Amino acid sequence: MTEQELQLNYDDMLKAGMHFGRKKTVFNPKMGKYVFTVKEGICIIDLLKTQTEITKVAEYLKKVITDGGVVLFVGLTKQSADTIKDLANELNMPYVVERWIGGSLTNFKVISSRVKKMEEMEKQTKTGELDKYTKKERLMFERELKKMENHFGGLRKMTKLPDVVFVSSLKDGVLPIREAKRMKIKTVAIANTDSSPDDVDYAIPANDRSKKSIDLILEAIKKEITNK
Repeated sequence: MTEQELQLNYDDMLKAGMHFGRKKTVFNPKMGKYVFTVKEGICIIDLLKTQTEITKVAEYLKKVITDGGVVLFVGLTKQSADTIKDLANELNMPYVVERWIGGSLTNFKVISSRVKKMEEMEKQTKTGELDKYTKKERLMFERELKKMENHFGGLRKMTKLPDVVFVSSLKDGVLPIREAKRMKIKTVAIANTDSSPDDVDYAIPANDRSKKSIDLILEAIKKEITNK
């Protein structure tokens, strides 16, 4: 696979600020192999190495999905939530955005029961079963359903434990990564210079604080998987 096939070129990466790491004061030495230089106290990521890692990740995720595997996409930062959700929906995969519900992987049966309950409540809404309730009761029901959809809506497609967990920010994805490791699930993450790439199976060295940077990475992955 070539850079051109990924629809991701060096100039676009620069414009997106993908090369901007974190301050040297919070630098994780294990990210040293991905840092090109330090400029005005800011670590500058080697984008040639970023290209290489994106290519590896895109190929890996494509194989997993082509083979019928499940990838859980997690975007807990405001910069990534919408794009992660869009990517997961495009690939017909489960997702979690904004907030990680503890036990989503380690207590999968419990989470699955909550998803089932949510779907039953949705069905009640559509079949008119709520008509027998008072206006106040219906309002309470609707509020509870909305809350459950916010928490579990993205997990309705996760009918089994995922084969891979992809997090948009390694720094902010500590909880899902920890649970994935406990369940021996493969992990992929976008890693800034304040994180340890050793914490995941595949790390993409890049600016995880820039929405443009994240969007560009996820778009490249989507195009590789969907061939669009």
